[in-house]
Order: sequence, then structure tokens, then C-alpha cells
Amino acid sequence: MTSPMPAPPFVPGAVLRSPVGLGRATAVLLGLVIATDLFACFADLAERNVAGDLADGVTGAGVLHRADHADALYRVAGLTQAGALVATAVVYLCWLWRVRVNAEVFDQSAHSMRRGWTIGAWFCPVVNLWFPRRIVLEAWDASVPWGARIRHAPVNAWWTLWIISLLAGRFASMSWRHAGTPGLLRSAAGQMLFSDAVDVAAAILAIVVVVHLTRMQHRKALAGQVPSPVSG
Repeated sequence: MTSPMPAPPFVPGAVLRSPVGLGRATAVLLGLVIATDLFACFADLAERNVAGDLADGVTGAGVLHRADHADALYRVAGLTQAGALVATAVVYLCWLWRVRVNAEVFDQSAHSMRRGWTIGAWFCPVVNLWFPRRIVLEAWDASVPWGARIRHAPVNAWWTLWIISLLAGRFASMSWRHAGTPGLLRSAAGQMLFSDAVDVAAAILAIVVVVHLTRMQHRKALAGQVPSPVSG
């Protein structure tokens, strides 16, 4: 259970509360996502290697056994990734809601979208490619320590890799479903390996964003109210 932090002037519908607990939980679960992605990379490599052998004409009981093992690894990797993603998404959205409300208390004028978009933006087609980034950036700007210069590099880097991973994963999944030959299967496994590797990098940067934004809000709340931060 979290306790309220010292609050600036009252904002209707917004209460300043510590994001530290949710931030830590989100970072830990993002670490779990990284672990499952690394396992998926291992499964992708196994699938790619055995598909390459089959495409090159290698036959026999040994390669068939490896193919069965690679398929099993691939299925398990997909299940663990899905489970980690769902668990992380739930906690992450709770954390994001908390930091968004806190950001409204810090600076209500910094937000161009209604609070409901904090959750809804992730589930609306097309706009989910840029609305969540805007929401995080606005919460970031409102949470920057008083008088500090605003820098968006961590958020922009995280979001860029997240979009690349998302699009690459969808393309790889489509290629996998239509892979009717060992050669096509090898290509699809390589595409999935790229997607999973980029997702590892995106998750690492997501941890950086979560930890940094959580710390900024905590420190700003403890510092009390002074003039707005400097843009630049």
C-alpha cells in the first residue's frame, strides 16, 4: 500500500501518490520480458539452424530429432513470452496511470489528451503507434525537476525500438505462417530472431524510462513547488 506524497496545489480528480512501488514492480517484470526474449532468441536460432540444414538437403534421424526439439522450444518460448508480456502490461499500465495522474498535479496544462487515453491509447489501432509516446513524453516533461533542461532521448529511443520490434514481429509471424518450405522457414526464423533481439533492447530502454521517470516524480514531489522547468 502506498501513501500520499507531499502535494502541490489541489488539482480536481488528481492525487499525488508515490510511483516507487509500481515502478520497481514494472522494472522487475520488464526484466522477465528480457529473459523470455533471450530464451526466444535461443529458440529462433535452433529453428533457423535446423531449417537451414533441411534446406541444404541434410537428412536422417538426427536432423529430424533436432527439428522436433526446435519446434518444441519455439512453442514454449512463444508461451513464456506471451505470459510475461500480459503480466508486465497490466503492471506497466497501472504504473503509467499513476505517473500520469502525478504529472497532472505537477502541471495540469502540460497534457494535450484526456486521462483515459493513458490506457486506451495502447488498444486503439493506428493511433497506438504514437499516442502512448505522447502521453509518456507529457508526463516526462511535467515531472522534470524544477529548473532542469528537458531531454527526450530515453523516451524516443525506447519508443523507436518498440515500434521496430512490433512491426518486425508482425512481419515475421506472417512469414512463419506462410513458410511452406525449409528455406522459407529458415528466413522466417531469422526475421523472428531480429524481432526478439530488438525487443530485448526495447525492454532495456523501457526499464531506463520507468526508473528515471519514477525517480524524477519522487524527487520532485519531495522538493515541493517552485517555478516550471526550462524547455530546450
